[in-house]
Amino acid sequence: MSKPVVAIVGRPNVGKSTLFNALAGEMISIVKDTPGVTRDRIYADVTWLDKEFTMIDTGGIEPDSKDVILSQMREQAQIAIETADVIIFLTDVRQGLVDADSKVADMLRRSGKPVVLVVNKVDNFEKYMPDVYEFYNLGIGDPVPISASSRLGLGDMLEAVAEHFPEGAGEQEEDDRPRIAIVGKPNVGKSSIVNRLLGENRVIVSDIAGTTRDAIDTAIVHNGKEYVFIDTAGLRRKSRIKEELERYSIIRTVTAVERADVVLMVIDATEGVTEQDAKIAGIAHERGKGVIIVVNKWDAIEKNDRTMREYESDIRNVLSYMPYAEIMYVSALTGQRLAKLYDMIDMVIENQTLRVATGVLNEIMTEAVALQQPPSDKGKRLKLYYITQVAVKPPTFVIFVNDKELMHFSYTRYLENKIREAFGFRGTSLKFFIRERKDKDQ
Repeated sequence: MSKPVVAIVGRPNVGKSTLFNALAGEMISIVKDTPGVTRDRIYADVTWLDKEFTMIDTGGIEPDSKDVILSQMREQAQIAIETADVIIFLTDVRQGLVDADSKVADMLRRSGKPVVLVVNKVDNFEKYMPDVYEFYNLGIGDPVPISASSRLGLGDMLEAVAEHFPEGAGEQEEDDRPRIAIVGKPNVGKSSIVNRLLGENRVIVSDIAGTTRDAIDTAIVHNGKEYVFIDTAGLRRKSRIKEELERYSIIRTVTAVERADVVLMVIDATEGVTEQDAKIAGIAHERGKGVIIVVNKWDAIEKNDRTMREYESDIRNVLSYMPYAEIMYVSALTGQRLAKLYDMIDMVIENQTLRVATGVLNEIMTEAVALQQPPSDKGKRLKLYYITQVAVKPPTFVIFVNDKELMHFSYTRYLENKIREAFGFRGTSLKFFIRERKDKDQ
């Protein structure tokens, strides 16, 4: 099963971001230097004891008036209800219980989703506990007192959250069918692609808010092999606020990508590749998934002998952090090239699960070092001792060196390129971990 999703809901200024960052720890900083990858801090992977989950922060906009506060709270609660396995409902002991809290508590209670009521800013348990008891009036269980800024009570809170995780959550599924997530901005033709592959209008595209509550799993058999397509197409919400809509679609994308082996990143050929496309593709890149960029509506483009080359150049430029991604030009309307998607998916999955023998990897590394000297600093030169592959999905390698500080990003990229020259690994990212060991161990 995929990791459980935990959403944080609450009024502005109750400390959602503080709690989010306290739990996320250093996970956020992993993506800070990657151009084009989302830095919105909307989601993070969290590990607590032996539990892993994806946390989403539904907050964002600072409302101006009480009416707007309430409508925003409802929007947030709705996102959480539709997306999360467990909801953390964050309140503020200093502000006390307010009307907006009660209204959202009613929505959460009716949803049937597990809710953990958390009272923040309890820096002194003895002093504030009488005020914490007031939150029993919400009728959604025992309030858990915490202080996000002082990191007090977080263990008790996480224990309460973890009790609600579905059994077996986070464990690998027995199901070995390839899982393909179809992601992209609204109206790029994600549903149309699934419908065309399926041969019937199974995925309903509608402008009625909430028509598609969850990502839809559609099983399709092609040449005797079954594939599961995870479609996030039903992202239609009545919202006057574009940022909130974008936040919503990114949250949904994270949960779909999490469950997939390969991600089809759908781009509208008539619009070209955009900044929002880069954000969405970045989610798949961070999670080490196989990626195929599907340029839809290709039939609507005026073409000459340079069109495809120029188009690819634009895509590679905007998505420069994922040069390994495969690109396909299709039309959901005419069905052009869609049948070839399966071959591409099979190839990417093969590369995602490819294992390279340690001996062969070390031959490639030795040759690479001979061709280009490793960097040095203040007279000390980087020495590379050994490389081995430790995981697949994505292929993950550990390189043992004398000094991690000397292993520049550019030299890791150089070794990655040498490994790709030998084995391709088309369509999948590669991960590298650098470990130190002393000269004597050589």
